[in-house]
Amino acid sequence: MAEKEHPNYKVIAENRRARFDYFIESDLEVGIVLSGSEVKSLRTGQSNIADSYASVEGSELWLINGYIAPYKQAGIFGHDERQRRKLLVSKRELSRLWQATGREGMTLVPLVMYFNHRGMVKLKIGVAKGKKNADKRATEAKRDWNRQKQRLLKQG
Repeated sequence: MAEKEHPNYKVIAENRRARFDYFIESDLEVGIVLSGSEVKSLRTGQSNIADSYASVEGSELWLINGYIAPYKQAGIFGHDERQRRKLLVSKRELSRLWQATGREGMTLVPLVMYFNHRGMVKLKIGVAKGKKNADKRATEAKRDWNRQKQRLLKQG
């Protein structure tokens, strides 16, 4: 039997340019510390992680420059749209991420923010290495060739 779709699972924001601009080596699901007005704003789907990145500072992992729209009904108890947000990860994973970013050219890129099946906000971050323009062209040429191949196989 096919597995049922979880009713609480919902993608909030996706960074589609990440796979175009970076080689994603590995990815990791992390939690995020949010206030009540931020969660309510996310429920309406008003956020953007395209310009953001994650950074290991001290012994903590932070999401920097992630945008969550202000929640109008919160009034004076609202939040700052682009504040730094703490990401929740185990010590073992934190040390692995710190070592990965220590290598040349590696960075932590948020890939997708979503509500999981329990209704908790999660963020998938990827350990990535930046692509050069030639790499981007090669990826695009490979994608085009695969499309062409599928068309030829369908016709033949």
